[in-house]
Amino acid sequence: MSCRKTQWQVHSYCLMCNHFHLVLESPQANLVAGMKWLLGVYNKRFNLRHKFCGHVFAGRYKALVVDGSGDGYLRSVCDYVHLNPARAKVIAPEAVLETFAWSNYPAYLQRAGERPSWLRVDRLLAEQGIPKDNAAGRKELSRRMEQRRKEETSTVYDAMRRGWCLGSEEFRQDLLAAAADRAGESHYGADRQETGEQKAQRLLREEFQRLGWQEKDLPLLAKGDKNKVVLARRLRQETIMTLKWIARRLHMGSWTYVSNLLHEN
Repeated sequence: MSCRKTQWQVHSYCLMCNHFHLVLESPQANLVAGMKWLLGVYNKRFNLRHKFCGHVFAGRYKALVVDGSGDGYLRSVCDYVHLNPARAKVIAPEAVLETFAWSNYPAYLQRAGERPSWLRVDRLLAEQGIPKDNAAGRKELSRRMEQRRKEETSTVYDAMRRGWCLGSEEFRQDLLAAAADRAGESHYGADRQETGEQKAQRLLREEFQRLGWQEKDLPLLAKGDKNKVVLARRLRQETIMTLKWIARRLHMGSWTYVSNLLHEN
């Protein structure tokens, strides 16, 4: 659902007992808004399921910017994630890595048609030097990961744990220069939100054309109009816009009314 909303491309993830790792690309520069939605919704659903209350996650997540030039930095960070179960000794020393179910690594060893649609494997396979996503390539990946597991030392990933970026010095300087050129954090945050809003507006234009609606029609239609509800549901499923924004944009009254409509239908 998060990937559908944000267009994130996931390269690796791993769920551990008290934390998780996630390696992704965010083509729309919406990491902050996407993580807010992901963590907030998970927190709410976890508490409802287990009849708890309060925070599930402690503090803000740590984000590491990774050089995607193809020089091996993506491979390094994905290896760190995929080897985490072995490093933490949650799988037996004699067990192969793919026996750990709470990671996307087993999916790398499956055929393309059996993987989740949001998992992107081509970048990592390329950095591993594996030219084809076929049975031979997947077998080679498994062999290399087990070998990497044996060779790993405690200091291999120090820079990854302590730093804010992973890449060449040129990559680091480019990031610093880009940060210095920004107009400020509030401006940057507005730019991120604008990207999500642009997608929402595009979806609405498509739906308005399909329905034969114009902007002036929205205030004249009932707040609970069935087509408005359909639009609200699509916006919730495919964008990161809030219920307040949807209620205001579609002239549907309060956000709580929209929430109730979406749960009823």
